[in-house]
Amino acid sequence: MREEIKRLSLEGLARRLEVARSRGDQVAEESRYGERLDFELGVIDRMGFNGYFLIVADFIGWAKANDIPVGPGRGSGAGSLVAYSLGITDLDPMPYNLVFERFLNPERVSMPDFDVDFCQENRGRVIDYVTQKYGQQSVSQIITYGKLQARAAVRDVGRVMGFTYGDVDVVAKLIPEKLGITLQEAIDTEPRLRELMDQDAKVATLMDLARKIEGLTRHAGIHAAGVIIADGNIIEQAPLYRGSEG
Repeated sequence: MREEIKRLSLEGLARRLEVARSRGDQVAEESRYGERLDFELGVIDRMGFNGYFLIVADFIGWAKANDIPVGPGRGSGAGSLVAYSLGITDLDPMPYNLVFERFLNPERVSMPDFDVDFCQENRGRVIDYVTQKYGQQSVSQIITYGKLQARAAVRDVGRVMGFTYGDVDVVAKLIPEKLGITLQEAIDTEPRLRELMDQDAKVATLMDLARKIEGLTRHAGIHAAGVIIADGNIIEQAPLYRGSEG
């Protein structure tokens, strides 16, 4: 992989600079590009991320070749000349003195993270491509969990207890519209809710049961964009969940 990423980077950089000069774009001195590329490739190799760069470059290149809009790159990844050379980003970091170490730094080891933006309508095509290329047994989207927030807990318990929609709606709407508010906070800060609980034992029971299930996982969903590519069969490394659509 070390020789492959070096070859592709050198070829890609030559193409980038040729196009930039033909357009009259600002470019740095030729020698600086070679030194910077060698430095970045050395860091990437020592930290073991050759494969990561090659995989990201591969599916971004496929998307561009198949007329799927791809963003120019965001965040610290835009400071990488290797990423620019491989077509991962579209911004030459050299004329702007962007720092590679903000993305990868041997003295502050962390996973590299390219922010990649695909056209929403065609994002599924890129995921399908990755799945076919690396094997269905090795690729999975990431699960997300929806948790029972205060109002949802009240509505779910109310439905089980036989409350009419209108009655449970009255209780739920007494919970203040504050992000992340808990049922206990609602009871402490909303006098009308406490008053309703004191007047109606059934409402008090509703709130007591709702507090017990508040915060529990209610359902599973699929992350909007996250995809895992495993080295081998993914079920040997993580549990999987099969959604309603497979």
